[in-house]
Amino acid sequence: MNISKIDLNLLVYLDTLLRECNVTRAANRLSITQPAMSNGLKRLRNLFNDPILVRTSDGMVPTERALELQPVIRGILMTLEETLAPNREFEASQSKRVFRIMASDYAASTLAPKLLSKLHAEAPDTTLDILTPSDVTFHDVENGKVDMAINRFENLPQSFHHKRIWKDSFCCLVKSDNPIIDNFSLESYLKARHIWVSKTGFGVGVGMDPKDVQKLGWVDEALAHFGKHRNIATFTRNYHVAVHLAKVQNLIATLPSKAANIYIDDPSLKILEPPFPIPPFELDMIWSPLLHRDASHIWLRQKVAEVAEELK
Repeated sequence: MNISKIDLNLLVYLDTLLRECNVTRAANRLSITQPAMSNGLKRLRNLFNDPILVRTSDGMVPTERALELQPVIRGILMTLEETLAPNREFEASQSKRVFRIMASDYAASTLAPKLLSKLHAEAPDTTLDILTPSDVTFHDVENGKVDMAINRFENLPQSFHHKRIWKDSFCCLVKSDNPIIDNFSLESYLKARHIWVSKTGFGVGVGMDPKDVQKLGWVDEALAHFGKHRNIATFTRNYHVAVHLAKVQNLIATLPSKAANIYIDDPSLKILEPPFPIPPFELDMIWSPLLHRDASHIWLRQKVAEVAEELK
């Protein structure tokens, strides 16, 4: 194969076709006509001597050869886009840019207020758009549709850049007149009723099963090491909802310390140390290689890092 005779647009077509697995959607995404995309698929089939996409009862499905090519082509295109992107200086005070950040409820609650203050002070005409994990996929971050994602991640695609924001511990939040305060032990903790709160990763959430310890997360896994489990009365994905429920009922909300400390001055609430060890967790910021050298993005990452350092 003579690489000098290859139309590089075909690599863009291939990348988009394998993402969409649909000729019409791929054409729309690249703002070309459907016949032009069909012709591109025909040329790709000739170039690689492979069908690339095969029609099945479930729609168009990539061939094994196409699946082998996909990460290679994506890597080539990302390197090209990163290399060719203009490297202009970012004038924060003059910018009208919209920064889009996917942040878990925990990350948004702890970081967003100070970050917004910093943005308004240094870049008053910029806009901050905070999305939830259910709004975003890894592909959105990889494609640069979202500036960054701030969350707790266990497995990340190797292509992403990332930075550790902080480590956080856990504490328990209860009503200030909850009788458990007078005798807060592992035994009383296990006898009490609890609020479960968490939402990490990407994608739409699903219903929780109190018996599925592995999916319940850090607190319940820590208890499982002692052969114990807590009585979960309510599941929520929102930390503020968990706090409100703890304020109106004798329920315990076991939360990351930085989220609980937002309410440290609330006289109706009491913050307690957990009566058993819970390993700390890490909060990370991730972003696409496509944005790594973008001046406005470098500035944004710096602001997030400054806020994180202040909150440590």
